[in-house]
Amino acid sequence: QVQLVESGGGLVQAGGSLRLSCPASGRTFSSYAMGWFRQAAGKEREFVAAISRSGGRTTYADSVKGRFTISRDNAKNTVYLQMNSLKPEDTAVYYCAASFGPSLITTPRRYDYWGQGTQVTVSS
Repeated sequence: QVQLVESGGGLVQAGGSLRLSCPASGRTFSSYAMGWFRQAAGKEREFVAAISRSGGRTTYADSVKGRFTISRDNAKNTVYLQMNSLKPEDTAVYYCAASFGPSLITTPRRYDYWGQGTQVTVSS
C-alpha cells in the first residue's frame, strides 16, 4: 500500500502562485512514477504533469506548460507541483498519483494509488 496526502491548495488571485506537496509513505518512493491530475466541478479528471522515478524526465499538459513545474525529492519521499501565473480555469481539486508501471503516463486509470485531493481556487 502507498499513502499519498496532498497539501498546499487554497484561494489565490489570478496571476498568483501556489506550491502543492504530496508526501508518500508505505513503499520505497523512488520505485514509482508520479503524476498530478485535476478535476474541476462537473468535469472529468485530467492530466496535469508527470515525473519519472529519478526525476530526470517530466511531461506536462499543454494547458499548464511553461507555468507549472513538477519535481520530486526522493530523500523526502515527496512530489511537488509549483504553479505560477495561475488562471481562473486552473480552479480544481488537484490529486497526486503513484504508478508502478511506466513513467510519464497521462491516463488516470494507469495509476495505482491516489491521494484525497486538495482544492485550488483561482479568483479573477
